[in-house]
Amino acid sequence: MTEEQLRTLVREEVARQVAALTAPVPPAASARILRDPSHARFSLPAADGGECIIEPQAMCNHCGYCKSYGH
Repeated sequence: MTEEQLRTLVREEVARQVAALTAPVPPAASARILRDPSHARFSLPAADGGECIIEPQAMCNHCGYCKSYGH
């Protein structure tokens, strides 16, 4: 395989990957994900003093881990 053939293969694959990333998500799939209980968030009060509820020695960065099932 020549260098030019390899470059062509790489360009084609990059173009396929970019097209897949920019393709619209079907509405049914996105609606199903939003209604799934694993994505639900609990309403918890903000941490006192800005400390993380999960790791008190760290500052809260509002990641939402403490308000979810953690996955």
